[in-house]
Amino acid sequence: MAKMTLQEIAEKMRDIDFTMLSTRAEGGQIAARPMSNNRQVAYDGDSYFFTDSGTHTVADIRRDPKVGMSLQGSSGLLGMRPLMLSIEGEAELIRDKARFQAHWTKDLDLWFEQGIDTPGLVMIKVHASRIHYWNGKDEGEVQV
Repeated sequence: MAKMTLQEIAEKMRDIDFTMLSTRAEGGQIAARPMSNNRQVAYDGDSYFFTDSGTHTVADIRRDPKVGMSLQGSSGLLGMRPLMLSIEGEAELIRDKARFQAHWTKDLDLWFEQGIDTPGLVMIKVHASRIHYWNGKDEGEVQV
């Protein structure tokens, strides 16, 4: 079967709400936590997440912006294994409200009651550099 393109992967990522975002903790350990992409996935390999500036996630990214993400779809084609993704990338911490607005969805109001004006709000932009996928019996890698 043909290799998946970055555009195809981004489209499929929109259907997977949560990713496990992995960072390097202060002591060098790998720390992972679930993050919602709010269907904000760009064709150029970027994913966006919102969090509070006081989290370990933000502190980890300040120390080392290299991150990993893992995603798994809920079902596969014709009963096959579901799509699974392992993504390596670099995270950027954004504090610009105009950029928040461009990626804000109504669902985020549940977590951040004051919307883009929530004190301490930070947007994490992860730019993928390498994506490895398993899609049923097919697997491959996309360099971004």
